[in-house]
Order: sequence, then C-alpha cells, then structure tokens
Amino acid sequence: AARPPATPEGMALAYGSLVLMALLPIFFGALRSVSCAKSKNSSEMPETITSRDAARFPIVASCTLLGLYLFFKIFSQEYINLLLSMYFFVLGILALSHTISPMMNRFFPANFPNKQYQLLFTQGSGESKEEIVNYEFDTKDLVCLALSSVVGVWYLLRKHWIANNLFGLAFSLNGVELLHLNNVSTGCILLGGLFIYDVFWVFGTNVMVTVAKSFEAPIKLVFPQDLLEKGLDADNFAMLGLGDIVIPGIFIALLLRFDISLKKNTHTYFYTSFVAYIFGLGLTIFIMHIFKHAQPALLYLVPACIGFPLLVALAKGEVTEMFSYESSAEILPHTPRLTHFPTVSGSPASLADSMQQKLSCPRRRRQQSPSAM
Repeated sequence: AARPPATPEGMALAYGSLVLMALLPIFFGALRSVSCAKSKNSSEMPETITSRDAARFPIVASCTLLGLYLFFKIFSQEYINLLLSMYFFVLGILALSHTISPMMNRFFPANFPNKQYQLLFTQGSGESKEEIVNYEFDTKDLVCLALSSVVGVWYLLRKHWIANNLFGLAFSLNGVELLHLNNVSTGCILLGGLFIYDVFWVFGTNVMVTVAKSFEAPIKLVFPQDLLEKGLDADNFAMLGLGDIVIPGIFIALLLRFDISLKKNTHTYFYTSFVAYIFGLGLTIFIMHIFKHAQPALLYLVPACIGFPLLVALAKGEVTEMFSYESSAEILPHTPRLTHFPTVSGSPASLADSMQQKLSCPRRRRQQSPSAM
C-alpha cells in the first residue's frame, strides 16, 4: 500500500534533524582533526589524501557503486545485507568506541584502575619479524567498547534507525577527523571529481538511488517524516548519505587547520565554509522538496564549500597563502624532516656524522608551514 504523504510538520522535523546531524560530525570532527594531526599515537595517525588519490577516488567510487548495484540485481538482497550487516557491525563498534572515548574519560573517577594493554600480531621471527597489528588500549577503552557493543547488537537485531544514526554519526566524525587533505588544491580536485560523480549517478541513472534504498547498512543518516504520527516505529524516512557529510567535512577541517597556521587567532575560513555547507545543504533540501526528486547533494555543496572561502581569500588577498598551505607538514611535527641533502666528501663515517648533526639541529620553519597549537 502506498504510504500517506508526510505532513509539513513531519518533513520540517525530518529535514531539520538531518541538517543538525550532518553539522555535528563536521564541527567536532574538524576540531579533533587538529589534535589528530599532531598525535604521536600511531593508532590515531591521520590518513593523508594526495592529489593522485583525489583524482582516482571518483573512479574507484563509481566502480564500487556499480558493483553493488549489479550484486543487488544478481544475488539475493537478503544475503548481501546480512553479510554487510556483520561487516558494519564490527566497524561500527570500533568507530563508535573511538568517538565516545574522549567524552567518556571525563566521567571516570580519578582513582579508576586504568590498566594498559597491547594487542600485538607479528609475522616471522628473529630479524625478519614484522608487525602486522600493534594496538595499544586501556581499561577505559574496554568500557567504551562494551557500551558500543550494546548499540551494535541493537543495530544487528533490530536495524533501528536510531542505532543506524549512531553508527553513521560515528563513521562521519571519524572520517572528518582521520582523513586529511594535504592541501587546498587536492581538496578542489576531490570535490570537483565527486561533484561530477554525484550528478552523473543520480541524474544520469537510477543506480545511486537504488543502492541507497537497498543497502541496509549505516552508510546514510535517516530520520522519519512520520515520527509525530507513529513515534519511534515510524518508517517513512528522509535520508542523507555519509559521503555528503564526510567529503565536504574533510575540506572544512583542512580550512580550520589553515586558519590556525595563519596565527591570527581567527577561524574565518572555517566558519565561512561551515556556513557555506549549511547554505548548500539547505538549498539541496529546498530543491528536493520543490521537484519531489532525489538530489545529488554535492551538486550544491561543492560550489558553496569551495566558492565561499575562495571569495573570502580574494577579498583578504590570501589566495596565495591558501593554495600554498601544506597540511601534511604538520602531521608529524615531532619527526625530523630533512629538507635537503648535505654535500659531504670523505669517508662514510664523516657522512653519517654530518647527517646526524643536520637532524639534531633545530629545524627552521618555512614561512608557510603551520604553527603548533
């Protein structure tokens, strides 16, 4: 039976909640990306996206999307979603645990018996031994993992939309925090490529919409438009893909780190891009409501998130600084960087001594390198 149309109040509540849920992981993920960039914990090191990665990403995403579409057409949707549910069950628990860990630390008493643990898997023996997994955690992390497992079991058994959103928010925040663009040019390449990807797969084919509706996994945020009528058992959902949060989010986080590198104690570009994201997402919802058709959110988000900060940079005369900023320079600030090779003649011992002196000397910052917080 056809579902009754959503009421204006229900639609307003659903779309407003989706906007709020999209903003939370971007804002807090961007803040956490700053400390993540300077973390010395190898398990929390960010993954840097280069221009080559950015150029290939839309192609890889297109192949993955088309592959999922064909899988849903050929094989039973029930078994595919069962397999994906188990996969995202594990990933969701880990992501949610990592998300709530900083907040949960404030609730533990000072005398809490916090023991340290290390999970180490190696391959080979002797000098050829190689680390496969080296993960350090403590008792507080285990408590967070247990709480996240409760949400995971709830999601696995009920597929409830609230559990789905908790995992989706955790994935989004972790993505914004741990995926770093190395510079603004790379961000423009990535967002430009995914702009074309999103427009093609939504307007050119029915692949994106079909996969989004068939894919029972926390890869999208959902909110019921009939919540006021049916309560928590509502089932008429409005949805927003996590890619529409994470992709602009990592660009906004990059602009926050650029703000900090300017040493002006202002977050002009971060707030500008954040407001631009709200504008772009609001425009997406408005167009979707007018035309009653699924919209590629990146069609509106990409021009807004790139255009607004670029206009501000033009007005302030900081376009050169923006495009010459290298985020990768701050990822390992504690690691010595050899910017040029010394010319040393003589024995190998003298060469080693010279390089040791070069690494032990205080490293001078380049003019455009970011400052430490």
